[in-house]
Amino acid sequence: MSLIRIWAVASNVFREVMRDRIFFTIGFYGVVMLVAWRLLPAISGAAQDKIFTDFGPASASLLGVVVAIFVGTNLINKEIEKRTVFTIVTKPISSLEFILGKHLGLSAVLAILVAGMTSIYLIVLSLAQINYQLVPLLLTAFFLFLELCLITAGALLFGVFTSSILAILLTFSLYLVGHLSEGMVKLAGVTKNPGFQQMTDNLYLVLPDLSRLDLKNDAVYGVIPQPDVLLLNAGYALVYTAALLVVTTVIFSRRQF
Repeated sequence: MSLIRIWAVASNVFREVMRDRIFFTIGFYGVVMLVAWRLLPAISGAAQDKIFTDFGPASASLLGVVVAIFVGTNLINKEIEKRTVFTIVTKPISSLEFILGKHLGLSAVLAILVAGMTSIYLIVLSLAQINYQLVPLLLTAFFLFLELCLITAGALLFGVFTSSILAILLTFSLYLVGHLSEGMVKLAGVTKNPGFQQMTDNLYLVLPDLSRLDLKNDAVYGVIPQPDVLLLNAGYALVYTAALLVVTTVIFSRRQF
C-alpha cells in the first residue's frame, strides 16, 4: 500500500469537492444561525438560551450528514456511471488505496466543514451573550466528525454496487436506524417478545449505534462524559468505519468493469 497514491486520490477528491462549492454550506449555516439568533427570542421566551445552544449542533449535524450522504454516494458511483473507472483500474493503484483515498479526501472536507460551522456557532453564542462551556461543545464537534466519517464509509459502500438514488436512500436509512437502534433494543425489552428481542439484538450487533457519537444533549448542559466512555465510543466509530471500508474494498475489487 502506497501512501503517495492514497494522498494523490485524496487530494483529487478534496479539489473536486471544492470545485463543487460545497463550502458554501458553511456560509449557509452562518446565515441560519444569525436568523435563529434574531428570531428565537421572539418565539421561545425564557428558554431561548437553551434552545439556541441546542439548535447550533443540531443544524451542523443535519448539514454535515446531507453533505456526507450526497457527496459520498457519488464519489465512486460517478466514476462507474461515467466509465472513468476504466482509466483508474488500469493504473498501478490497488482497490484499497483507491477507497481509502476517496474516504480520506471527503473526510478532510468534512473536517473543515465541521470546524467552520463550530467556529461560527461559538462566535454567534458570544455575540448573543449566551454562557457556554467550550470543552463539551468541542467534544460534540469532534464526535460529529467521527459520525460523518462513518456515514461517509457507508455512503461509499452503497455507492459501489447500487445506483446513486438507491445509495442515497440506503445511506440515509443507515443514519436513521443508527440513531434508533439503541431505542429499538430498549423497546424490545419492554415488549417481552423473544422473537422481537432476538431480531433487535441481531440488528444492534450489525448496524452502527450512532447514539454513542451524539453528544448534543451533553453539550447543552455542559456535561463531559467520562474519559473511558469517550475513548470507547471513539474507538467504536473508528473500528466500524474501518470495517465498512474493508467491505467496500472487497466489493469494488470484485466488480467487473
